[in-house]
Amino acid sequence: MVLAGAEVKVSKLESIVEQIGEAVLATTETIERLADRVDTLSVHSEEQGKQLQQQGYQILALCDAVQTLADTQDESLQKLTQLTRTLDRLMTLLEESDD
Repeated sequence: MVLAGAEVKVSKLESIVEQIGEAVLATTETIERLADRVDTLSVHSEEQGKQLQQQGYQILALCDAVQTLADTQDESLQKLTQLTRTLDRLMTLLEESDD
């Protein structure tokens, strides 16, 4: 009778150990899947970071181009203003010589 009781306890212990083993395996699989997902997110995050950096460089280049354009336009405006003044003086001289 004592032997039968010990066998029952051993059987229960084996069942508990088996359940713990199954839980450990399931947990390990879950952790591996989560690790894969974290790796995927990390790769995507790194790619997005590189894209943002490239866009930042493009924005800086665009700002430089706009500044150059503005400077060139300012120079052109100054030259047009000077040309207009010169033409005004020339017209004044021509009008005075007609009189």
